[in-house]
Amino acid sequence: MDENRIKRNVLLGERMIKNLETRNMEGYYADSKEEALQIALRLIPEGSSIAWGGSMSIAEIGLKDAVCQGNYKVYNRDAAKNKEEKREIELATYDSDFFLTSANAITESGVLVNIDGNANRVSAIAYGPRNVIMIIGMNKVTKDLENAWSRARNEAAPINAQRFGLDTPCCKTGSCFDCKNPDTICCQFLVTRYSKHPNRIKVILVNEDLGF
Repeated sequence: MDENRIKRNVLLGERMIKNLETRNMEGYYADSKEEALQIALRLIPEGSSIAWGGSMSIAEIGLKDAVCQGNYKVYNRDAAKNKEEKREIELATYDSDFFLTSANAITESGVLVNIDGNANRVSAIAYGPRNVIMIIGMNKVTKDLENAWSRARNEAAPINAQRFGLDTPCCKTGSCFDCKNPDTICCQFLVTRYSKHPNRIKVILVNEDLGF
């Protein structure tokens, strides 16, 4: 990455961490995937129960593999043998110590934006797990809420729909059509502007392009 972009991201990250603190959230900045992984693991005591929603970012930094191999109680929905078992794991998620996820977009002021299909991810972000750790690449930072919505709907959602092999207009055009297609993953929208419970949400900003 260009050194000037790195410097810009560091300065922006410092400001965003302060903004997150005003929203009752913890903020951290990592220069690399490896550093982000170490920060996340320091935040999770051994023996903790851990779950996650759909997120490429936590896999890309190696966090899913690390907790599966570590001394933790893992609710691994990826290992479910069928839909019923997956549902049971997702329900157990709400009483976990840590929920691992990312965001579809984050504003410079620290507002988080997420879109979900089944709502297991956004509902766990909003309530349930005692702690939420978000791994967010600096590629997901937007100037304001309007641009965050645009990124979530016109970049993250179409790419995820393509990843899942869905039959939606955005898969064919690359941008949102506000559709009501049965395959749509734009069912539930969550804006997190403040954490009612101090430091429950912990955001690790990473100076890498992560996820979508």
